[in-house]
Amino acid sequence: MKKPRSGEVLGKKCLTADLIGYQERAVVSRTIIDRKSGTVTLFAFDRGQGLSEQSAPYDALAHVLDGRAEVRIDGVPHELCAGEMMVVPAEHPHAVVALTQLKMLLTMVRYEPEPIQIQAF
Repeated sequence: MKKPRSGEVLGKKCLTADLIGYQERAVVSRTIIDRKSGTVTLFAFDRGQGLSEQSAPYDALAHVLDGRAEVRIDGVPHELCAGEMMVVPAEHPHAVVALTQLKMLLTMVRYEPEPIQIQAF
């Protein structure tokens, strides 16, 4: 299958992991969808590379496509392998380190906070 170039993905069948390549000692990212309602981003990490600790206002779905990752949430490490995924909860500090070369799809859905329910007494 031919590797799609930027702009050729919309409405086209493709192999997800083929949309991004590894670079030595680097983290490479490619935005697939960037909308007001959310984003879908592909990452390729060389072994030992990662994303430093951060938090986000929305839940995120981290799906490992190739390799192994350590996803640390609130300081607790979780190892994910190809085919596995984890929901990273909103407002929790998290980080990612590639234990091997790693390709990961990160999906973030932006949503309005649920309204606070006030109960009458």
